[in-house]
Amino acid sequence: MIDVILFQPEIPQNTGNIGRICAFAGCKLHLIHPLGFEINDKNLRRAGMDYWKNLDVHEYSDWEEFQKSPAIPKRIHLLTTHATDSIWDATFKEGDGLLFGNEGHGAPEYIHQSVQGRIKIPQFRENLRSLNLAVSVGIATYEAIRQIQM
Repeated sequence: MIDVILFQPEIPQNTGNIGRICAFAGCKLHLIHPLGFEINDKNLRRAGMDYWKNLDVHEYSDWEEFQKSPAIPKRIHLLTTHATDSIWDATFKEGDGLLFGNEGHGAPEYIHQSVQGRIKIPQFRENLRSLNLAVSVGIATYEAIRQIQM
């Protein structure tokens, strides 16, 4: 349906919750290393619970390996607070990927330059930095699925 791509995630609980979202929604999860934790981290397992075993997860040593993989999505939308277009302006298609930078630094400039589009989740109050990564993945993933299934 839709792929979720995490660039160097740092917090195991976020990745566990995102894995749970992906398993529940039938989405493939791509993890681009280095990660800020071990996949066997107890916090990751606790957040992902028994959903982790039902997850279609792919791991890559770095961005270059990800880009060379035949498993990558056809089109990639980078979710970033620096975008001008929102997820409501985007047109999602089956096989697209949603790329999220890490919790501490987002995505580096070279990734911004290598994706097809940059989008953001609408923000209705100023002076707030960003949403939690797992919450952002849930919002964007389900908006993409909603569009695809219409």
